[in-house]
Amino acid sequence: MIVALRVDERLIHGQIAMTWSKELKIKGIVVPNDEAAGNEMQKMALKMAVPSGIKVLIKPVDDAIKVLNNPKAANMRMLVIVKTIKDAVKVVEKVPNIEYVNIGNVGKAVNGKKTELSSFVLLTDEELENLKKLVELEPKTALQVVPSAEKKLAKDLLASVKK
Repeated sequence: MIVALRVDERLIHGQIAMTWSKELKIKGIVVPNDEAAGNEMQKMALKMAVPSGIKVLIKPVDDAIKVLNNPKAANMRMLVIVKTIKDAVKVVEKVPNIEYVNIGNVGKAVNGKKTELSSFVLLTDEELENLKKLVELEPKTALQVVPSAEKKLAKDLLASVKK
């Protein structure tokens, strides 16, 4: 069972390890990310950030989707963390029954012209288009940096963006 899919360009870090994992009572984290999956040093660093007792799987996006659709995965409370909204769209399109889609931290690592949806979500035009697709697929997609923060529906924030 996927209790949440989070978009966070930092992937696994302190907020994930200490706050989200406890709040969601997860048993596993799946990171669909082509770059991280091919970098042994990054995989090791990401796994080190996770509390003991939580399994971590870092796979290329397409391989992670296969794992998430495996019936054996249905009984494990999982958090899926992707780096980009584009990857979130791909996962949501191909993996059913994701309870919550969360936009956590996007756009600080990318340079260029961006639209600020919040202090932690700054999107390029391409990312805005991908967020629109994500909201079409999952209308309750929300921006929320930590579990104690207010959820702001992405569709409402998108509606306020000037064309």
